[in-house]
Amino acid sequence: MDMINIKINGIAVSVPKGATVLEAARYAGVEIPTLCFLKEINEIGACRICMVEVSEGGRPARLVTACVYPVSEGMEVITNSPKVQASRKTTLEMILSTHDKKCLSCVRSTNCELQKMCRDYGVEDSGKYDGFKPEFKIDDSAAHLVRDNNKCILCRRCVAACKQQLVSVIGANDRGIDTHIACAFELDLDNVPCVSCGQCINVCPTGALSERDDTAKVWEALADPDKYVVVQTAPAVRAALGEEFGMPIGTNVEGKMVAALRRLGFDKVFDTDCAADFTIVEEANELVERIKNGGKLPMITSCSPGWVKFCELYYPEQLEHLSSCKSPQQMFGALLKSYFAEKNNIDPAKIVSVSVMPCTAKKFEVGREEMHKNGIADVDISITTRELARMIERAGIKFNYLADEEFDDPMGADTGAAVIFGATGGVMEAALRTANDWLTGKSNDAVEFHEVRGTKGLKEATYTINGQEIKVAVASGIANANYVMNQIKEGTAPWTFVEIMCCPGGCVNGGGQPIQPASVLNVFDIKAMRAKALYDQDAAMALRKSHENPTVKAVYEEYLGEFGGHKAHELLHTHYVARPKFK
Repeated sequence: MDMINIKINGIAVSVPKGATVLEAARYAGVEIPTLCFLKEINEIGACRICMVEVSEGGRPARLVTACVYPVSEGMEVITNSPKVQASRKTTLEMILSTHDKKCLSCVRSTNCELQKMCRDYGVEDSGKYDGFKPEFKIDDSAAHLVRDNNKCILCRRCVAACKQQLVSVIGANDRGIDTHIACAFELDLDNVPCVSCGQCINVCPTGALSERDDTAKVWEALADPDKYVVVQTAPAVRAALGEEFGMPIGTNVEGKMVAALRRLGFDKVFDTDCAADFTIVEEANELVERIKNGGKLPMITSCSPGWVKFCELYYPEQLEHLSSCKSPQQMFGALLKSYFAEKNNIDPAKIVSVSVMPCTAKKFEVGREEMHKNGIADVDISITTRELARMIERAGIKFNYLADEEFDDPMGADTGAAVIFGATGGVMEAALRTANDWLTGKSNDAVEFHEVRGTKGLKEATYTINGQEIKVAVASGIANANYVMNQIKEGTAPWTFVEIMCCPGGCVNGGGQPIQPASVLNVFDIKAMRAKALYDQDAAMALRKSHENPTVKAVYEEYLGEFGGHKAHELLHTHYVARPKFK
């Protein structure tokens, strides 16, 4: 690698040729502030916060944008001169002149990049640049998201994230001081082909974007003595919830999470992982049946509601490729209001089924007509990891000091296969563990399929099972899903089985996970750090195959009958529908 020599604040450093000033500063232990920049997503130099003084080629020092300006041999950079600080402060004051400064009640208060920067630079609401201030209507039309352009700073990170997801349903409308982020023709978000992934929320530096807050519904249910309130938590939640309480990224807080949920007052605290094991035995059975009987291949997983919605919107003619299995969230709800309710003599109509998910698209999924039976929803309320953290804080629960507790029986039992569902490739690996045993007719010691692991957006592998070659693909992020679907549409896809997750990196990077600032996202791979917590838990577990879960065995013996049987199909399977792109 070619290196060049520069100085950052008088410190001599060697940095790779082609690096930007922003990247080079880190070699000197300096983090230059940004508001619009996100590595490989939004590199446009628009916000002007990252201005630094640069001297090069014998020219006088001048202000440049560090995020896009390349270094050169002998360059000298000052990141904190009076001129630089004055420039940043002025920019912040101008941003605040049109910003809705209701910080006390804002969902992003204390985790707002604009708020932190104003504190760092001593910027107050002085009214220095007050003038015309546009007012925008709040868009709360979608099931998963609320957009408040009165808090938007036009950094365009959300636009870039939506474009990265290949959906591009939002952009900059109007010009000048009237510029705002919205859908084409000012359509409501619910009227455009948004897939509900929530990736735009995760990159927003302020409170302009947030998930629809459904915690009031949960509080109401918990306070109702006539309701039996049950909560389930997805595998990815335990790998991220601790971040909301100052713990390092990738800390597994399963035990503390369970303890906190009990203290919130839930009647039962169950694990979505248990339902993930049901998903795998049904999905693996479906795959084996398709392979043996000439069914539609490749079969594609249907656990990610954002991906399913994308397929319904953009590839409706390919819906037959989707597994008919419900997602673990919905399978859990269906079993809760049938098997569990009957076993415990509880009226399903009195059960309030709550899920804690890393995913904003789950809010859309719970409202699907296909996820209701006899007028009763499988899951009533879905909240995000962030919403759960806010409930814990409001309740005054000292999360960090809680002793670990275990999930309730019987729907708290799980296997390592279910735990890794939260990482891209996890569903594939879990299904392969079971399919390998079923196709070979024996219990195989090899349970780790490393080729489908990792945060790479598209992974392919070929396995020979019982003499049969099985080609698989794992895609995360809608751009990679689109690549896979184009091959399937053209008839050139070589795969037998495909896993697709809507969010890059899988559920650990879902739209409802804790929000990390750009200073973290630009340096660390939080997807890999969170996924490691799940793989570590899997490796330490005694049972690592879904079909070995004792609860799964018991429920099939007592209630469901055979894998893929009539009752299992009635409760655990569904269908998908073509959706119009615009309403």
